[in-house]
Amino acid sequence: MNTKFVTAALVFAATTFGAYAQQAPGSTVMPQDKTQPSPRLNPVQTRAKRLSDQMARDLRLNGYQATKLRAINEDKVAKMAAIEQKYAGNPKLVDEQCQGVCRERDQELRNVLSSAQYSSYYDSRATFYKFDRDYANKNAGSMMVKSVQNPLPASSKGSIISQGRNTQATSSSDK
Repeated sequence: MNTKFVTAALVFAATTFGAYAQQAPGSTVMPQDKTQPSPRLNPVQTRAKRLSDQMARDLRLNGYQATKLRAINEDKVAKMAAIEQKYAGNPKLVDEQCQGVCRERDQELRNVLSSAQYSSYYDSRATFYKFDRDYANKNAGSMMVKSVQNPLPASSKGSIISQGRNTQATSSSDK
């Protein structure tokens, strides 16, 4: 009975010490806090992720190809978002500039996709472009509504300008 206890204690100590020894010196392993929200993607990243997910499904990409596609799309969508913001009043110019960015994506995808996948992508480019544009237009409208419904306070030389408080004027009879 006593030897079983000693053996169990030694096994426990060896296991504990072995797990501790495998950690890098000076490192502390912190468990992930599940109560904190996960980091949110900005609107450009969300748009690129949505487009990349659709393309990866339609083109049946493997993990490596999907990772490369996501990086390419994040870069190109950021460029298109900048163009859309810069030329917001001129949809024809926005479309021309964005088509140039799409041609850049075509060249980069040629090095990532197989011949059959690239052919399928090339035939579906208009569909992917429309998919992205529809989302961008819908998202731009909702962002405008949010900014009108919940405006941020403006600032000028350190003083904050915001919506005024609703106060009632006191009449002379109240005094």
